[in-house]
Amino acid sequence: MSFAQPSLKGRALRLLSAREHSRAELERKLKRFEETPGTLAQALDELQAKGFISEQRVIESVLHRRAAKLGTARIQQELQGKGLDPEAVSAALAGLQTSEHERALAVWRKKFGTPPLDAQAAARQMRFLAARGFGAETIRRVVSGRDDVPFAGD
Repeated sequence: MSFAQPSLKGRALRLLSAREHSRAELERKLKRFEETPGTLAQALDELQAKGFISEQRVIESVLHRRAAKLGTARIQQELQGKGLDPEAVSAALAGLQTSEHERALAVWRKKFGTPPLDAQAAARQMRFLAARGFGAETIRRVVSGRDDVPFAGD
């Protein structure tokens, strides 16, 4: 092994030092560097056994970084793209549903701050929130200004 070419484990640690990665993400990113079949799986097994790879930490990291700006649907899509266990993702997202309206309202206030003056402005604001993964009923409530009306999703 030369010093010019880091090992698979070294590459994985470098990726993990930047942010939390799921095992599936590391496999995708490092697959092209695997020279002998099975060495990547072995390196990742060792890192996982030592606690360097943790699905729970990946989920917590994404929630911490993204929940203030994105809706539950967009966060769910991001977590599923990381190849995480669907049950763990569902459990993590259950808590986000309760704060969906407050988070959407905060994002809307930061971007727009005032109610739309016409239908075109309302549509633009709704598209903005929809692109960030907020639910349709939450978007309607936020853009229309009906903050005080509870609905089944709250």
